[in-house]
Amino acid sequence: MSPSSQSSQSANQTVPTAHVPTEGLVSPDRFPVRRALVSVYDKTGLVPLARALADAGVEIVSTGSTAATIAAAGLAVTPVEEVTGFPECLEGRVKTLHPAVHAGILADRRKPDHLDQLGTLGVTPIDLVIVNLYPFTDTVASGAPFDACVEQIDIGGPTMLRAAAKNHPAVAVVTSPERYDDVAAAVREGGFTLAARRRLAAEAFAHTAAYDAAVSTWLAGQVETDATDAADETGSDEPTALPAYVGVGYERLASLRYGENPHQRAAVYRTAGASGGVAGARQLHGKAMSYNNYTDTDAAVRAAYDHGEAVTVAVVKHANPCGIAVSVAGDVAEAHRKAHACDPVSAYGGVIATNATVTAEMARQIKPIFTEVVAAPAFDDEAVGILSTKKNLRLLVVEAPQREGYEIKQVSGGAVIQERDVLSADGDDPATWTLAAGPAADDALLAELAFAWRSVRAVRSNAVLLAQGGATVGVGMGQVNRVDSCKLAVERANTLGARSTGDAANGSQKEKGTVGGADASEVLGDSGAWPERARGAVAASDAFFPFADGLQVLIDAGVRAVVQPGGSIRDQEVIDAAQAAGVTMYLTGTRHFAH
Repeated sequence: MSPSSQSSQSANQTVPTAHVPTEGLVSPDRFPVRRALVSVYDKTGLVPLARALADAGVEIVSTGSTAATIAAAGLAVTPVEEVTGFPECLEGRVKTLHPAVHAGILADRRKPDHLDQLGTLGVTPIDLVIVNLYPFTDTVASGAPFDACVEQIDIGGPTMLRAAAKNHPAVAVVTSPERYDDVAAAVREGGFTLAARRRLAAEAFAHTAAYDAAVSTWLAGQVETDATDAADETGSDEPTALPAYVGVGYERLASLRYGENPHQRAAVYRTAGASGGVAGARQLHGKAMSYNNYTDTDAAVRAAYDHGEAVTVAVVKHANPCGIAVSVAGDVAEAHRKAHACDPVSAYGGVIATNATVTAEMARQIKPIFTEVVAAPAFDDEAVGILSTKKNLRLLVVEAPQREGYEIKQVSGGAVIQERDVLSADGDDPATWTLAAGPAADDALLAELAFAWRSVRAVRSNAVLLAQGGATVGVGMGQVNRVDSCKLAVERANTLGARSTGDAANGSQKEKGTVGGADASEVLGDSGAWPERARGAVAASDAFFPFADGLQVLIDAGVRAVVQPGGSIRDQEVIDAAQAAGVTMYLTGTRHFAH
């Protein structure tokens, strides 16, 4: 006999009988629910649930405050300590971690020896486990101290959920109050079907996996913080490592018709336990969101919040801004007019996002423009009424996006992870900028440059952006060299301002009504477009100019000031070109690539 055969035989002989495979065992489709263990932190719907169980003759075993809530409603409940013969202790840390509970959950009722052992041990089977977990993620999000967060790491809850989910051939497991109506129906109908128990088991394992991922990721982050603090104390200039483990649990919210293209399946998910954001937006009106709607809306919302407290509107198409603008007067309609004026052609079929309440005036401007989504923290009632006349237009109430944290991009075999790029680097404050060429900017010009710098972050690299009057006027995005980005920004600034929206460019009233476009004059009035908007504008570049040729394109177009990171080996060549042209140039020392 070969060594490998001997090894295999030995391994087979040592497999515990409790782990013998169960092939050939048949699971009954239904088990009547006679005994349920209910232990929930979230008491939503608890009393109606308990009443439905009691009405169906189900014995309820419960713990702590859950048991007290059920008893206060006048319903019979068996405290868990009567089952275990052991009191809850250690401030509730130990309640259900006992063989009298877990044997009742884990016994495989398809096996006579398991049932015999339950009889010998005097353990009553548990048919239904209803558990939700301590609010760990909410506690972390609240800014609670370390020990308080640790205390909200649930131990008994996940253990019960995993046990019940493993034994789903006999036991049903429920984690969410949203399932309580299903529970009430099932107990009335003689128990859960096997298919239902399997589905609930999958939900429970997903729930505990996401919970564990949240805990492990948070604790890994604490270790990272400890390492950073230690490095600061020692004066080390070594880059601080990201956490050794990053786990993300996603819960499916809805299936989508398709992904980027019709042949791709797609769904929208949210981070487990999270609320808000674009994924969790509240839709007031319009048809269902698409994959591309979600990605464009996320880009638009992020751009709309890049300018601090200033009322901002961003118009985005294919993840790039068609226009971004602020209103010094705090007028969201004005900000929209200015943002739309940047590129009315590309705004056709775009997404509009703002950090302010959508007013009736803004709604009237949007109405003639074919728009996929309008996202905002709030809408005036009149605005909703105006925009709801467009049956397909999606209106989303979206909370301010999370600014900090990590962003993850999948690559084959894994992912690359980085801190989310936010406008918080030292070089994002104009007070830290270095004047490299030309006369120093006065307050007004510096404000224009700051607006351009904060806006260019939202543009895909290579990115060059022109701005004037607190609004973008030309955007050169996504080119493989900076010269082309400069040319594109200038061309778009000088050719698009007087155009109508999209397919309505010929000004035909019939076509406009058909395609949902808008004539530029309807949105801009008489003040919007001028023939060469590049002249007198300011420019921002998301990274340095590798040669002076790109800058020369901007100089020739009449740009009066430029802000850029610097850092090229040919910086002096670029600076000299700006100096010779009398163009003000500031260096930030910070870049904002967005690929």
